[in-house]
Order: sequence, then structure tokens, then C-alpha cells
Amino acid sequence: MNKFLARSVMRRLVSGGDNSLYLSVLAAPVDGMVKMSAVRHFDDAVLVGSRRFGIFGGLGRRMLSTSPGAVEKEQKKEDGEVSAKQEQEKSNEIAHSSYWGISRQRILREDGSEWPWNCFMPWETYRPDLSIDLEKHHKPKNLVDKFAFRTVKLLRIPTDLFFQRRYGCRAMMLETVAAVPGMVGGMLQHLKSLRKFQHSGGWIKALLEEAENERMHLMTMVELVKPKWYERLLVLAVQGVFFNAFFVVYVLSPKLAHRIVGYLEEEAIHSYSEYLKDIESGAIENVPAPAIAIDYWRLPKDATLKDVITVIRADEAHHRDVNHFASDIHFQGKQLSDTAAPLHYR
Repeated sequence: MNKFLARSVMRRLVSGGDNSLYLSVLAAPVDGMVKMSAVRHFDDAVLVGSRRFGIFGGLGRRMLSTSPGAVEKEQKKEDGEVSAKQEQEKSNEIAHSSYWGISRQRILREDGSEWPWNCFMPWETYRPDLSIDLEKHHKPKNLVDKFAFRTVKLLRIPTDLFFQRRYGCRAMMLETVAAVPGMVGGMLQHLKSLRKFQHSGGWIKALLEEAENERMHLMTMVELVKPKWYERLLVLAVQGVFFNAFFVVYVLSPKLAHRIVGYLEEEAIHSYSEYLKDIESGAIENVPAPAIAIDYWRLPKDATLKDVITVIRADEAHHRDVNHFASDIHFQGKQLSDTAAPLHYR
């Protein structure tokens, strides 16, 4: 009887029939031994059929497992296969990007740790010259100088009213403006070099270095001062107006444009000096320096906000000298390309 039932079930399965026979066998009024034997023979038949004809696949094997542990083990195995496939796809994706030969080289600090920044590299860092004269001032001598000086003093009035003694927010706003002139000047010098088929004397690079340095000031200040939404909106408005205005001024009169920047840098030195006074008096907490500032200016690991403001102020003094120098070149009736640019002069 047992052999007859098993043979019938297998014949039905192989011929493509449904599972109704299996149910009818279970429902048949036979003793327990016959029923268990039929079930066992049916499982064997399903296993043979799945191997021979490829039916059921992984689902069939999972259904044939008689213990929950086996099902869980099978599920983990499939999850592992999916994870391995994803890792392989990710690896292929990285390999595909290297098709262009572009990959980030492994850069280490002096102590052997991984270099964490993509925005600047170790060879672009430096130790500022803190011995620079901070009191230097270009006295207005002619109409252009006086116009530039008065314009900067006029622009300072709304800044003082809006920020008052919130020097962190004030510095953040000033740096979004201070990074514009170098970019505009470098861009126009670049176009002039292309247009006239002549060298720039290094001024393209010098002005772009200034713009990048000012941008790094901003990145540092953003770490220290989290700008509010209305301050971000103000940055958009001020930068939009200042960029276009300065572009027009530089096209019409480069000597006026550089003189304005020279006086703006003098005001920046004054603002950072006041910032330092508040830090020294305790009105502003002397917090630890951001990691980006420590790496960019090669500061000691225990550097503080005071150290950061000190090196930024020194940078502004160097920008003051470069722009007054550039304006003086134009006042002498020469072009910037006639004089070697002060490269790497921060």
C-alpha cells in the first residue's frame, strides 16, 4: 500500500499535476504509518522533481525544510549573497571611475595620519608672517584715492549698525565680500592675457591666491559662527550687488578698484583687532581653533580662537599691501604685467 501511494504521487508530480493528490492522500482514511510514509515519499518525489526539472527553486527547498532553523539559515545565506553582490557592484563602480585615470592619491600628515581635506592640500598650507606692520595706512593723495577712501568709510556705516560688536558674524559677512575682488581681478587679467596674447606677470595667480585665501577665512569663520537664515539671505544680496559693482569698477578703472580693496583690507584689520580685544577681555570665549584652521595655517594642536584671528588679521595686512601696490603700479601709468606679482605673499 505504501509503495503504491508513493508511486502514484511521484507519477502525478512528474506528469505536471497539481497538489490536490497530496491533500487527498493526507485526507485518506489510512493509519498513521501509511500517512507518514506517503508524506515522506512525496517529499522525496518533490526533491527529485526539483533537481530534475528545475521546479520550485529556492522556494521549494525552503518549503521542504522541516525546521525553522533551516529556513533562517537559508535566508541568511541569500542575504549574504545579496550583500556580496552589492559590494561587487560598488567595487566595479569604483574601478569604472578609475577608467579616466583620476583618483585621489593617499596623502598623509607629518604624524602619519590620513589627510582629511579635499579643499586644500598640505603643500598649500603655510605659517603666516605675524611680524607684518598692522598700522600701515595709505594716505589719500588725489581724487581717486579720496573717492576710494570715502566709499569704504561709507560702506562701513551699515555694517556697524547691523552687526555692532558681533564680530564673528561681522567677519563672516566681510569674508564673503573680501573673496570677490581677487576672483574678479584674476578673471579679468586672465581674459586680458588671452585677448592680447601676453603674459600676466604672475598677477592672475596672485589675485586668485588672494581670493582663495579669503575663502578659507570664510570656511574657518563658518565653523566658528553658524550663520542664521537671514544672514545667509543677506550674503546673497550683498555678494550679488558687490560682485557686479566691483566688476564694472575694475573694467573702468583698475587703479580705483585695487585702491578700494586696499582700504577695505585696512578696515578688516581694524575689525579683527577689535575682535581680539573682546577675546582678551573675556567678552568673547576663547574657544579651541577649528581643525581646518589648524591644518591650513599649521597651528599647534592646542590653538585657540585668538590664534586664528591673529593669523587671519596678518593675512588681511598682506592683502592690503598687495592691492595698494597694484594700484600704485597703475598710477605710474604702467600695467600690472609690467611688474612681477608678489606670488605667495599672504
